[in-house]
Parts: sequence; C-alpha cells; structure tokens
Amino acid sequence: MTVSAWLSLLAICVLGALSPGPSLALVIRNTVNRGRGAGLITAVSHGLGVGVYALATALGLAAVIATHETLHSAITLAGAGYLLWLGASAMRAGHPAAEAGAAPAPADVMPGRGAAAARDGLTMALLNPKIAVFFLALFSQFVTPGAGAPTVALLAGTATVVDAGWYALVATGLSASGGAAWLRRRQVWIERLTGAVLVFLALSTAATVLG
Repeated sequence: MTVSAWLSLLAICVLGALSPGPSLALVIRNTVNRGRGAGLITAVSHGLGVGVYALATALGLAAVIATHETLHSAITLAGAGYLLWLGASAMRAGHPAAEAGAAPAPADVMPGRGAAAARDGLTMALLNPKIAVFFLALFSQFVTPGAGAPTVALLAGTATVVDAGWYALVATGLSASGGAAWLRRRQVWIERLTGAVLVFLALSTAATVLG
C-alpha cells in the first residue's frame, strides 16, 4: 500500500471515529459513571472489537482477490457505490441527531468493574453489523492484487488504533475539556466533511476500476 493510499484510509477512519453515535455515548457514560479508568478500558475493548471486524474483512478480501480478480472488481464497485451513498447521506445532514449522551447503550453495570467496562466496549462493537459492512466497502478500495499479510495487518491495525485511540482521548479529556459538548456542536460539520471524503474516494475508485 502506498503512503498516499494509507493516508486516505487513515483520514476516513479518523473522521468515522469522530462522528458521534452510540459508541461515543457508551464511552462517555462509562467515564462519567465509573471513572476515567473504566472509560479507557471501554475505549480499548471497543477498538479491539472493531479490529476483529477489520481483520476478518481484510483477510476475506485478500483471499478473494488471490483467486478471483473479476469478483474483486465487482466487490470494489459495489463498495464504491455504498461509500457514495454513505457520503451523500452524510453531506445532506442538516441537523445533529440526538445528543451523544442520549444515544442508546447497554444497561448499567456495577461501578468500578473493569471486566464490565471491557464487556461493554467489546459488545458494542461486535453487535454492530454496520461496522462489518462499512469495512467491506472501505477496504475493497485499498486491497489490491498482490496484497499480503503486511497490507492486511496495516488495514486492520489502522482501524483498531484509530478507534481505540480516539475514544481513549475522549475518556481522558472528557471532564476537563467538555469533549462531548464540543462534538455535539460540530456534529453536522463532521458529518459533512466525512461525507465529502467518502464521495471523493468512491468516485475516484470507481473511475479507476471502470477506466
């Protein structure tokens, strides 16, 4: 994978992590209710759950392209179409959705239990099938002929580190900086920026495949 391609992947992963949603709500709630340690554990476990989806997706695409390049081209075009739809939907965002703090999250557990916080984060990630669909669409734009273990590891590792790192930052700086309120105020613009990047990636990839 080229440096420019990896930077594109990194930018999309970062923007995706920044978008407020149920996962952010979970990290905020565990941090507020059970302390910074619980928030950090939730962040890391959520990142690991995302990494499971990312690794499985990257491995599957690498296996497909090794034997069926035509099928991979079809998956790439389908993925570009899905990313285009996601991007267009995000760019049309006119009003923030429900506040991050009001998003759904798993039921409360006893405070101070690291295992419960880890379970919360892992469950939130693994029980969200949209993550798998998103990675299938996203990674199909980056897995190319000859992709081996280093590329697969880079794809999965980038997604994992960005997700866990962002939520760890939220847990660390939440009480001091008002991070949740900052995100809610800027949710529309985050969504629109993410949408613009996704649309650009989808169109450029489709042009490459069709050209």
